[in-house]
Amino acid sequence: MTTQPEAIAGVADVDCSETRALVTGSTSGIGRAAALALGRLGADVIVHGRDQEAGAAVVNELDALGSDGQFVRADFADPDAVRELAATVRRTTDGLDLLINNAGGFFRSGRLTDLGVEYTFHVNHLSPYLLTAELLDHLTAGSRIVTTASAAHQGTSLDLSRVQTLDEYSGMWAYSHSKLANILFSSELARRLDAADRDVVSNSIHPGAIPGSGFSRFLPGPIPRVLEALDGLPIVTSVAEGAAEILVPALSPRTATISGRYFSDQRPTQPSAPAQGTYAAQRLWNASADLLGIATPLAEGAE
Repeated sequence: MTTQPEAIAGVADVDCSETRALVTGSTSGIGRAAALALGRLGADVIVHGRDQEAGAAVVNELDALGSDGQFVRADFADPDAVRELAATVRRTTDGLDLLINNAGGFFRSGRLTDLGVEYTFHVNHLSPYLLTAELLDHLTAGSRIVTTASAAHQGTSLDLSRVQTLDEYSGMWAYSHSKLANILFSSELARRLDAADRDVVSNSIHPGAIPGSGFSRFLPGPIPRVLEALDGLPIVTSVAEGAAEILVPALSPRTATISGRYFSDQRPTQPSAPAQGTYAAQRLWNASADLLGIATPLAEGAE
């Protein structure tokens, strides 16, 4: 059985030699695996994370593959760092063909960022929203945007009253709510890109339950040890399989014109009912711009 994500995704024959990609959260886990797969296919890859040493290691691996890799450090709790990441992408490339919004995490304890926004919501949703907004004018025709969501979105509905408070904080609820926001953001982005007649597609994905991704380190008590012990069993997803979930909407010829969908098991799947709400997606889109203090992206003709 192959362990290469590009083979699992059925895109091993895709030529990415003219592709410029940004993969956020790519110093470990599925982001790293996706970045290296893109490098093997010929893409130039911008690696993002917070760990300079880990980022340099991924870039070295990309260089060994013949890919032009670079690392940009950015803390996703800091809007200025996200803006600088986008500015670096614009400065070092003449266009972006693939934006993979993969960075995020599960955080046990509640805290507010400097914007007064709950940390999980800010890192997992607001920063990908801001980064995408900052790069909209740099995306090439035919480019693709993939946002890593999760099946954990099920069981929550959009509640913007809880994103600026730590009252009744629950790490699991905050994570699930942020993943719901990822799906709503991705579908609303697709709708607005279409309304603006932009040749860009946007989709979200569920990567699976992945012990080897490092995600489990955020979970409480003995859960991380239990999940790591399950690694390799057929009931869980490997890092390579999780990365393959990203590569299907990112590279597959059969998904080139699909937009506004949620992918799971390498195919478009229906998310929960709250994740399909057009009104909720529009509310989230406008509220996110307000929280960041920016003009509403893709505002014309979208209401």
